[in-house]
Amino acid sequence: MKTIVTGGSGFIGSHLVDLLLDEGHEVVVIDNHSTGRAENLAHVAGRITLKEADIAEPGPWASAFDGADWVIHLAALADIVPSIQNPESYFRANVDGTFNVLQVSRAAGIKRFVYAASSSCYGIPDAYPTPETADMRPQYPYALTKRLGEELVLHWAQIYDFPALSLRFFNVYGPRSRTSGTYGAVFGVFLAQKLAGKPFTVVGDGTQTRDFTFVTDVARALFHAARSDHRGEIYNVGSGATVSVNRLVELLGGDKVFTPKRPGEPDSTFADITRIKRDLGWTPSVPIEEGVAELLKHIDYWRDAPVWDPDSIAGATRDWFKYLGD
Repeated sequence: MKTIVTGGSGFIGSHLVDLLLDEGHEVVVIDNHSTGRAENLAHVAGRITLKEADIAEPGPWASAFDGADWVIHLAALADIVPSIQNPESYFRANVDGTFNVLQVSRAAGIKRFVYAASSSCYGIPDAYPTPETADMRPQYPYALTKRLGEELVLHWAQIYDFPALSLRFFNVYGPRSRTSGTYGAVFGVFLAQKLAGKPFTVVGDGTQTRDFTFVTDVARALFHAARSDHRGEIYNVGSGATVSVNRLVELLGGDKVFTPKRPGEPDSTFADITRIKRDLGWTPSVPIEEGVAELLKHIDYWRDAPVWDPDSIAGATRDWFKYLGD
């Protein structure tokens, strides 16, 4: 099996590469390292083919798809505030990039295509746990562009009988997660603060809950999707539980300070995973306590990450309140 992983140098992508290699795949990674890190694949150097390229621009990277069996499309720009400040970059990476990968994959006759979508497309949902049939309410350009990419994938499955699926990830965490950002990468923020002996910056009162899903579980979900016979479907990927941010602080251990609640953020994220368990035979296996303990073993990864405090967070999220506030 030959598998293409776009964004394979990133957080989730690098763990997927590990799994694919364990399963005996030939792996080709395409990444421009805009968010991924080459160090995430240093341990498998020589066992993979790495092509540094920008999928938003057609180019020679397309030749890597010749003879490929699977394409797992993870490459994307993430985070809220940068997407508000620079929506063009997000559209290019997440929409144009997805279009280009779809076209190249279809031309190459690949057998399976799996798209990494985002639960942020639900916005503030009406129901918890949230099913795949919930209304789409993207609150900011990042969420919108990920949803537009998903629409492309589903349309290609419908019109061209393209063998594609979309997986909507909830709050993924684990080793190699992003070392910067004030939203989405909460573990990166907290672990850098812990290393620096600083208090954890908790948004709101910390009672909000999140569906934290360990990264190896997410990699397995992608693998299950790729080897299935389903197409044109959407599946939530979550842990089957929710955890409050205050509970997360307890597990990490340390003091906390509070920052203002942010507009457009739900009080809870909680995936209904009935469909993926039924159709793909996937279930999460890593409880939050075990996942946090594993993460703390790798805490030195965040040694050089920025250490946020209430003042720097306020400055970095000013546009968040400006554009998303009432």
